[in-house]
Amino acid sequence: MATAIAQRVQKHRASLRDSGLRPIQIWVPDVRRAGFAEECRRQSLLATEADRNDPGLEAFMDEALADIEGWQA
Repeated sequence: MATAIAQRVQKHRASLRDSGLRPIQIWVPDVRRAGFAEECRRQSLLATEADRNDPGLEAFMDEALADIEGWQA
């Protein structure tokens, strides 16, 4: 027989399913892992360098912002 907590969880999950939701499992980076911050910095420096070497990027971003309704430049 299920415990009271298990029954409550089961009832809650059934309610969520009845609302049209379904459970999923996702994997995300472990921010506590050794080297995580260093890898973030490495990737952000690569992105910064790529942006710096793209002369049309700023114009593209300005055009994209102009397309957003209500954007105040």
